Amino acid sequence: MLNFFLKIFVLFLFITSPSQSNNFNDVLISGNKRISNETILVFSDISEEKNLDNNSINLILKKLYNTNFFKDVSVRIENNNLLINVVEYPIIQTVFIEGIKKKSTKESVTKILTLKNRSSFNPILAKQDEARILSHLKKLGYFFATIISSVQDLGNNKLDLTYNIVLGNKAKISKISFIGDKKFKNNTLRNVIISEEYKFWKILSGKKFLNEDLVKLDQRLLYNFYKNKGFFNVNINSSFANYLGNDEFELIYNIAPGKKFYFNDFVLNLPLDYDDSNFEALKLIFLDLKGENYSLNSINKVLDEIDKIVLNEQFEFLKSTVSEKIDDNLINLTFNITDSEKFYVEKINIFGNNITQEDVIRNILAIDEGDAFNELLQKRTMNNLKSLNFFSDVQSEIINGSSSNQKIINLTVSEKATGEISAGAGVGTSGGSVSFNVRENNFLGRGLEFGTNLTVSQESIKGMINLKNPNYKGSNRSLDFLAESTVTDRLTDFGYKSNKTGFTIGSGFQYFDNFYINTGVSSFVEKLETDATASASMKKQKGNYFDTFFNYRIDYDQRNQRYQATDGFRSTFKQVFPLISDSDTLTNTYNYKVYNNWFSDNITTFSLYAKTTNSISGKDVKLSERIFLPPSKLRGFESGKVGPKDGNDFVGGNYALAFNASTSLPQILPNLQEANFSIFLDAANVWGLDYSSTLGDSGKIRSSIGLAIDFFTPVGPLNISFSETITKGRKDITESFRFDLGTSF
Repeated sequence: MLNFFLKIFVLFLFITSPSQSNNFNDVLISGNKRISNETILVFSDISEEKNLDNNSINLILKKLYNTNFFKDVSVRIENNNLLINVVEYPIIQTVFIEGIKKKSTKESVTKILTLKNRSSFNPILAKQDEARILSHLKKLGYFFATIISSVQDLGNNKLDLTYNIVLGNKAKISKISFIGDKKFKNNTLRNVIISEEYKFWKILSGKKFLNEDLVKLDQRLLYNFYKNKGFFNVNINSSFANYLGNDEFELIYNIAPGKKFYFNDFVLNLPLDYDDSNFEALKLIFLDLKGENYSLNSINKVLDEIDKIVLNEQFEFLKSTVSEKIDDNLINLTFNITDSEKFYVEKINIFGNNITQEDVIRNILAIDEGDAFNELLQKRTMNNLKSLNFFSDVQSEIINGSSSNQKIINLTVSEKATGEISAGAGVGTSGGSVSFNVRENNFLGRGLEFGTNLTVSQESIKGMINLKNPNYKGSNRSLDFLAESTVTDRLTDFGYKSNKTGFTIGSGFQYFDNFYINTGVSSFVEKLETDATASASMKKQKGNYFDTFFNYRIDYDQRNQRYQATDGFRSTFKQVFPLISDSDTLTNTYNYKVYNNWFSDNITTFSLYAKTTNSISGKDVKLSERIFLPPSKLRGFESGKVGPKDGNDFVGGNYALAFNASTSLPQILPNLQEANFSIFLDAANVWGLDYSSTLGDSGKIRSSIGLAIDFFTPVGPLNISFSETITKGRKDITESFRFDLGTSF
């Protein structure tokens, strides 16, 4: 026992005694050939007192090793000198990536490497780079990639580093499954996510390969979808891939939505010295939302209104936060608007934009150098940058400026591919079509949208090229140019053929919240042909035409969300004026659609469509400018085969009107996961023939009722409608069954 206590006492003395310090006069460095003495001294960060204990020496060792320049380091004090001996790692002359042919993939791999040309070779870092490459390739879909690294000694302490990569086949998504108490059918959820199942004909789409980043995006989309449906506590428990063999995986999403939540009380806390009346509009929104389903979109609507009030009233140094309190399935929200510290933006630095020009980024910033620093505007800036869809990641760092009331904002972006090639095909009772598209959202790094499209259908061939600047010279106005050429052959059913080529120059802007105005000027050269069976009136229109039109469009969009809206409405009006025209045709088009979420999950819509086309000089409207009802506006009838008929040809009308009502029916066959059902009522009319008052039955309303089914098939989405005609014109051609099947390549 005595020996035990003696050992404890000696150990205590050893621990509590101070470390022995050693003085030195000079620092002697040896072994370095490439790295200078001065650089090693900077790395070492040796104390100016020239007095070191064991801990300080160990710290010097650690700092020198952390530079990754040295294979071996020794530090000791001998003969009143601090001796530092180093063995340098060899320098990497060139890093080679072998086995990857695609330039963009090779560049993305090179970008993530720690070891690059002219850096020091560290075998530990080389192994870490191997793991980093494999992880990156897995994100790109190469789950079966292998890698072997090798070095070639070049002498003089230099080497080449080579990564030999065998990519293997990309991992294919053979099946997508949704499990758990998911509340919605698979067919609905498939329309939410981006990933899609592999099919042999999908030669262009990259969404058919297993991609970790794409899976994470799918998770976010599903999460937001459920949140907007009221499922506040939704949890995408796991999204994992089950290997099926032959490079194929089953992608599984396990969804636990929980119970549905509803908005209850809203509280707005303001600073004492602010006028409560400035926020009356916000209180009206609170009243409208109480009792409604919880929705992220609704929360954002409130926050946007707060931003608008704060900024319009020039409350520069305010910030807003929101807190949630849950009571059973009711959510009480408290919005706190408080004073923030008073700072000004001294400078904004932008990093990582190797392709995107800096002025493109600066034009979209909501805050500028010299402005008062406002957290609301800073958040809007981040949202604006993310909404460009040019970057895979956007980070912001706010640091102190040159004075106590100034801040510097550092924005770091990670660019991503912004181009897309796609193709699709469809077939149905009204014919088939094939389309091919090329799109670039950041053309030449200038933020321009460039696109081309070629569509071939049973009766037409249409090609177009579009170039759009969504924020012309930072004006918040778009400027776009469209060139197009269309050949439409309707000789068999409608008595004419048109060859039309021209261009449109237009501009658009947001006049106020959700209210958009677009204007444009179009010029077209058109050749019209008629067949031998056409009437004399139709044959008179045969010939060549040159037309120039001015158009404007007003769009008031109050939907709660752009995709799969469940509430709100959208109203659009477009008018086309003739400037130079042989027929002087004036066209008006109005569309209105309202959405309601009745009976829990039933989405009901009502829509109104009206269009007129007349010559302001009393001439006959051209055959190609006459109105034919869109197929979606009148089911139960063959497309275009209603209204005025001249001989054997349906010639369209000068006027059209349509009313549509539909509601989804999730209660029908709820276990049939790949089908969604809805019922509809369509009523419409096409009438008026400027060259004849005797043709057509202008007072006859066409109407139908029916059942629509949306299927997800192995080929692609299939839409089927069964219709029963209620009323019709005497020459109309009815159609009780209609289907449309589409796929992508």
